[in-house]
Amino acid sequence: MITVAIRRLNLDDPNQETLLDHLDWDRYRILPNTAGSKTADEAVFTARLAREVTGSNWIKVEVIPDAKYLLPDPVGTYEASKRLIAEGFVVLPYIHADPVLAMRLEDIGCATVMPLGSPIGSGRGVLTSEEIQIIIEQSSVPVVVDAGLGVPSDASLVMEMGADCVLVNTAIAQAGDPGAMGEAFKLGVEAGRMAYQAGRIPIREQASPSSPTAGVAVAAGRSG
Repeated sequence: MITVAIRRLNLDDPNQETLLDHLDWDRYRILPNTAGSKTADEAVFTARLAREVTGSNWIKVEVIPDAKYLLPDPVGTYEASKRLIAEGFVVLPYIHADPVLAMRLEDIGCATVMPLGSPIGSGRGVLTSEEIQIIIEQSSVPVVVDAGLGVPSDASLVMEMGADCVLVNTAIAQAGDPGAMGEAFKLGVEAGRMAYQAGRIPIREQASPSSPTAGVAVAAGRSG
C-alpha cells in the first residue's frame, strides 16, 4: 500500500505526469491522504478530490494545523472522519497516541486507527509505547503505527507489541540506501510479527534461573 498526498500533486495540467503515473496500480493499493489540510473542511474537500482522481473511497485523514511540530488536531480529525464516513469513505485517521480518541474514532466507524510513534519525519522512534499498547489492547480495528519510526528495530518493537502494521516514509526515503533500508524494515516487521505470535516471556522484577534447579547435585562441605 502506498499513501499519496493529493494536495501536493499538480492536478491543474492533465497532461503533466504526477507520482500516480509511475505507480503500478495492479501491484499496489493507492491510499490517498489529506496531508496539507489544516482544518476539517480542507480535509473533507481533499478527500472528495482524491476520490475523483483515484476512484478510491479509501482515505487517510490528516488534519495538521501546526507547521512546526506537525501534530494532528484531534478535534479536526474527529470531525472530518465523521463527515467522510457519512459520505461512504473508508477512513484511516492519523492521530496522536490517544487511547480515548482512538476509541471514539472506532465508535463512529473508522476502519483503523493510526497513532504516531513520534513527530512526523523526526526519526525519534517510539516515544508513545505505553499509549500505543493501550490502543492495541482496546481496539477491535487494525492499529497502524505511523510517523517517527527511524530504524527497523522501531518497527519490530511495535509489531512485537501487537500492532497490525506500520507506515514508513522518511526513514526509508532519506536513508543512504533507500532500497536496503526498505528491505531492512521488511525484515524488522516480519521479525516483530513472528515474535508477537510466538509469545514473549513475562517481564519479571527479579532474576529467574534459565536452567533447571530440580535434581541439581549439591556439593557437600568437608568437615574437619
